Amino acid sequence: MKFSKFGRVAAVAALAALTLTSCAANESAATGSESTDSELTGTLVGGGASSQQSAQEAWVSAFQKANPDVTVEYDPAGSGAGRDTFIAGGSSFAGSDRAFKDEEIAEDNFAACVPGTGLVELPAYISPIAVVFNLDGIETLNLDPATVAGIFAGTITTWNDEAIVSQNPDAELPDQAITAVHRADDSGTTENFTEYLHATAPDVWTSEADGVWPLEGGEAASQTSGVIDAVTSGTGTIGYADASRAGDLGTVAIKVGEEYVPYSAKAAAAIVDASPAAEGRSEGDLAIELDRTSTEAGVYPIVLISYLIGCTEYEDAEAGKLVKEYFSYIVSEEGQQASADAAGSAPISATIADKSKAAIELIK
Repeated sequence: MKFSKFGRVAAVAALAALTLTSCAANESAATGSESTDSELTGTLVGGGASSQQSAQEAWVSAFQKANPDVTVEYDPAGSGAGRDTFIAGGSSFAGSDRAFKDEEIAEDNFAACVPGTGLVELPAYISPIAVVFNLDGIETLNLDPATVAGIFAGTITTWNDEAIVSQNPDAELPDQAITAVHRADDSGTTENFTEYLHATAPDVWTSEADGVWPLEGGEAASQTSGVIDAVTSGTGTIGYADASRAGDLGTVAIKVGEEYVPYSAKAAAAIVDASPAAEGRSEGDLAIELDRTSTEAGVYPIVLISYLIGCTEYEDAEAGKLVKEYFSYIVSEEGQQASADAAGSAPISATIADKSKAAIELIK
């Protein structure tokens, strides 16, 4: 297994766990069985969302076991870096915590793709974004959207602020400064998080959604691992990250309607299924418009949909063949289960899976 920058230790652990517990994950859609009589060869290069890192480790190990003459390299450098590398032709696919915007697609400057042939964008990884914190003796807090927004906007600055205390009467909250940690890099996780803040608390969080953190102040850390490290090593810290990386940190249950909903794969899947498809997209582009303001019971609204992005037609036909087979494995039931086991993600619904398989058939 090869990863360009991060996750080598975690990759070994993921591979060991996968070998012991998930034979099904070794069944590639390219082969349809555990046979290793695959005719696929070559190196497939991708990169992007660090939120996908744990899932990509599981996917790569299973796919390479089923296809021993294929090497898959995924660099979890962040969504923005992944999109930029894909645009420039430095990778054959990207992982991104947001789909390309209409105006980006209209520019049609994707070096790996045959001009005018369009993109495939698959919502292959669905995960809650956990609001994580580090406070001695406290494992969970209840917070409404305005309070979360105030903390990250810098208007709520101590842990014993009445806005926090009133929602957590049984917690012994200290008179301690809050250190809010945000992503330093262009991040799809940040874009999803700020989209939630602006949609649910626009009077407090006045900035539009953006992958680049829009405010000064707080502490900046690069990539998911950097945010987790900064929150873990500090005290009185709070941040946001893909829930698969929350570990032993405290986590926030978010107020939705009249209830506080902790993050879970089930609650993340519920908000996706309740949200519409983006309008005006091409046949292979399955971008979704998340309804962040839903008040349905059991819905967790701070969710990222991380996409697999590729070309419908590649300049390099061999690259297209590898992408097609790798994407097919990822959206398969086995691939989604491998991700759920490794990263706690929510498997895509049968409807999304069927649409994804049809989109993948467009790749050549």
